[in-house]
Amino acid sequence: MKEIKLTDSEKNLMEILWERKRIFMKDILDSYPEPKPAATTIATLLKRMQNKDLVGYTLYGNSREYYPKVEKGEYFNEEMTSMIDRFFNSSVNQFASFFTSNAKFSQKQLKELRDIIDQQIKE
Repeated sequence: MKEIKLTDSEKNLMEILWERKRIFMKDILDSYPEPKPAATTIATLLKRMQNKDLVGYTLYGNSREYYPKVEKGEYFNEEMTSMIDRFFNSSVNQFASFFTSNAKFSQKQLKELRDIIDQQIKE
């Protein structure tokens, strides 16, 4: 799988694309809270993300309908793997130890987490 790197601005735009699936520029702009970014800013982000092969579009006359070319789950998986590699020296044990001791989970939440892991082991 290709490495997926997004800036914060690109992540915000991808969230809109993931939610809407297919969307025109006007609707992208309408999806942003105030103060809305300039249309040229969004166009630049979209072009940059097209160059990274993360966003595609379908042309309808002079209008482009944009869509994500990478699934949100794929991106999240890449981000988590990269974080574990960078911060925990690729050690899942170090990550799990840090995660469970610093996240302040209740006993019930830890049991739920263990149940999820046990289920994955069985599959």
